[in-house]
Amino acid sequence: MADKNDKWKENVPGKFYVDSQCIDCDLCRETAPDFFVRQDDGGYTYVAKQPSTPEETAQCEEAKEGCPVEAIGDDGE
Repeated sequence: MADKNDKWKENVPGKFYVDSQCIDCDLCRETAPDFFVRQDDGGYTYVAKQPSTPEETAQCEEAKEGCPVEAIGDDGE
């Protein structure tokens, strides 16, 4: 389960975030490419944009559900 106290500083404020458990598998970036972006220097993903429609939220939820290490959280600020 993702920990909002351990999220990457690059995450934009809002509901969704990625924490340090990320293994850079690319699944979230393939599922919701408008919201999840790779930090090339560190080799991890962060949330660059929060969803604003129900469809966009569903994409982010799908990415969260598919994350193999549960590094995506949906309880952020």
